[in-house]
Amino acid sequence: QVQLVESGGGLVQPGGSLRLSCAASGIAIGSYTMAWYRQAPDKQRELVATITNLGRTNYADSVKGRFDISRNNAQNTVYLQMNSLAPDDTAVYYCKANLAFRTYWGQGTQVTVSS
Repeated sequence: QVQLVESGGGLVQPGGSLRLSCAASGIAIGSYTMAWYRQAPDKQRELVATITNLGRTNYADSVKGRFDISRNNAQNTVYLQMNSLAPDDTAVYYCKANLAFRTYWGQGTQVTVSS
């Protein structure tokens, strides 16, 4: 059974930082493109960042220069370092693994940016 488990969310003040983790089991993520998405209340889920199996990264314009996606294949884990957080970053953050026709999602972790 494949599981993606996100962690590291929470409440943070504007300007603060959080590091999200996505731990995979049941698959070896080394061949997968991994991604972080987010969904704010009453909004569609949106792509935040991706990292290919070769380590190439891509970011949504709204997070460029503030967020950093990375992966540790040996630990089967993907990370999202989030800096300079703003209230608009408040959302549930989801991890996704994709390889050809295989797509797996995590359950999400809540990030709330508020003073």
